[in-house]
Amino acid sequence: MQDIDARILFNGQHETFSVCHLDGGEALDRKFRHGGYVTVSIPMVDLAHTKRPSQIWKELAADRKLLAADAFWRDENAFAEQAEAIATIAQRIKFRLKSVQALPIDKKARHLVAFPAVSEAMAARLLVSFHLQHQRPMMAAFLDALGIAHEDGMIADEELTAPDASKLGAAATTLAGSYPPADVALYFSTLLWQDPETWGGLADLPLMQPDSAGAVSSRT
Repeated sequence: MQDIDARILFNGQHETFSVCHLDGGEALDRKFRHGGYVTVSIPMVDLAHTKRPSQIWKELAADRKLLAADAFWRDENAFAEQAEAIATIAQRIKFRLKSVQALPIDKKARHLVAFPAVSEAMAARLLVSFHLQHQRPMMAAFLDALGIAHEDGMIADEELTAPDASKLGAAATTLAGSYPPADVALYFSTLLWQDPETWGGLADLPLMQPDSAGAVSSRT
């Protein structure tokens, strides 16, 4: 199983490499930006309260999984993860690789969400594809509330510092008042595993507590 570095999702360039970076940080090794299927790992951080991408995916609501899977197959930067998914589907349903590749997107999406488990690489890409395809307005609204410069929800500052706790709480409250709490919790969970040093304050918010937000799959 592949691990994904916590600082290479959703960068402002969204270039072709295993995953891209949400908070504008540079990839630890720039060769990852232009390579094909690469192996990277999460830095040594306290993961006791930080969910990995595969765990976030496992807890995601069925409708969100289907949306993410559809976006995944449409993502032009997901070639490596798509190849992994195609190989897995082919093995599961005893089809040739070319036959799986030729399936309509909706069928490939349903096959993908039926996987009992996915690798960290695939889960990370699914989360990336979902947010870039469906959640840019929410991402932009959160960054606007924090006063962080961005380009359509993609953070532009590569030297981002941890937001002030009071500003973080106010921005989260504003966001939760405008968007489904489950989507907000999913976004925050994704930020947390990507960069706990910058976004660690999100873990203390009421929305992220088990007795308040619950699993990101349970609320809409």
